[in-house]
Amino acid sequence: MTTTAPSTPAVQLLEVSPEYAGQRIDNFLLARLKGVPKTLIYRILRKGEVRVNKGRIKPEYKLQAGDIVRVPPVRVPECDEPVPLAQGLLQRLEASIVYEDKALIVINKPAGIAVHGGSGLNYGVIEAFRQLRPDAKELELVHRLDRDTSGLLMIAKKRSMLRHLHAALRGDGVDKRYMALVRGNWATSIKQVRAPLGKSNLRSGERMVEVDEDEGKESVTVFKVLRRFGDFATMVEAKPITGRTHQIRVHTLHAGHCIAGDTKYGDEGFSKEIRDLGGKRLFLHAYMLTVPLPDGGELKLQAPVDEMWAKTVERLSAPY
Repeated sequence: MTTTAPSTPAVQLLEVSPEYAGQRIDNFLLARLKGVPKTLIYRILRKGEVRVNKGRIKPEYKLQAGDIVRVPPVRVPECDEPVPLAQGLLQRLEASIVYEDKALIVINKPAGIAVHGGSGLNYGVIEAFRQLRPDAKELELVHRLDRDTSGLLMIAKKRSMLRHLHAALRGDGVDKRYMALVRGNWATSIKQVRAPLGKSNLRSGERMVEVDEDEGKESVTVFKVLRRFGDFATMVEAKPITGRTHQIRVHTLHAGHCIAGDTKYGDEGFSKEIRDLGGKRLFLHAYMLTVPLPDGGELKLQAPVDEMWAKTVERLSAPY
């Protein structure tokens, strides 16, 4: 990729090299314009100020090798150096790695850490790993987990691995399984929830996901009971067949069994009882992952729950 951009705001012309072919224009710009607010990048895309080969494009446009991307003048922070992150956080994330090779990192993401900066956050997992692995110039998130969800998260170190895993995710080649502690006694007969999901905005501007039979996107989650705690709660395994935002959280709610600690879709009374047992978190954890590797092999990983989760479940099981 070559650029004509000087240090002061001016039009930039970016030539797309072959390794970025197939990447969406919005993700391409987010990675190139470090420090520029996400909202500004989407605004210049919406207004048609970003051109590809002198023509207007949509944010979902997929780049081709040799494309010339024209970016209007945007002010990038003076210093190229990232804000140094707390050493404790970096050490915590380094310790969370469950698998690493030359092309892929998989971590057991702690609850409460966002996967990327934005919405008032200066950093997330990806920003931290760019500091932890400064020589890996192509680090990108393969997928996402909600900030309060813990568990297995993939980070590609090479564009070729990112493309391979995105193709596997689109083609049902990746098997992701979650554990969730839900309210009530989950009926064994509920083995699948198929309910289309759409997004809406509350007056506060907070984004919510809800079942929308008319305009929602097809969404399917397969469930299995792992353990019961009387009529009070159930530990279920959730396998999302589709990958919609907040899918498991909304599908458990739709089935009548919200997740403990869910401040957005949950039941405050149930969550308080779990908090009283020491469970001060969202009880959703991506615990199992099976992915096909480019060489034809398969990677199978499991991630343990954190101490807070384990101790809460131990206390929860005591009366039953």
